[in-house]
Amino acid sequence: MAHMVDVHVGKRIRQRRWLIGMTQQKLADLVGIKFQQIQKYETGANRVSASRLWDIGDAMGVPVAFFFEGVKEGASRFDHTGSDVPPDMLGDKEAMELVRTYYAIPENQRRRLFELARVLSDVA
Repeated sequence: MAHMVDVHVGKRIRQRRWLIGMTQQKLADLVGIKFQQIQKYETGANRVSASRLWDIGDAMGVPVAFFFEGVKEGASRFDHTGSDVPPDMLGDKEAMELVRTYYAIPENQRRRLFELARVLSDVA
């Protein structure tokens, strides 16, 4: 059974990869491993070594600490308190596609879309 931190790190790898539009194959090529290994990391089936996590972060432009965001030190569960974001959002392909598409919009239009979303969420 996979450890919750391994699963979380894998989800953060997948999240970042999706946000920047990178395939598993491209990430694997940049890190020097097979794409199947990336699949195993993303599901938490295999643990990511510290040096490999460093390489993955470097390839995706984030520090190693990025992969641990959302995990409380010494806790047996994730810290989602004070957040309206569902804990499974990282695994929701539609949500990740929405975020990636949002950041592809020019900044001035993105701001207007954001304000519209806020208004709509207040109505709901």
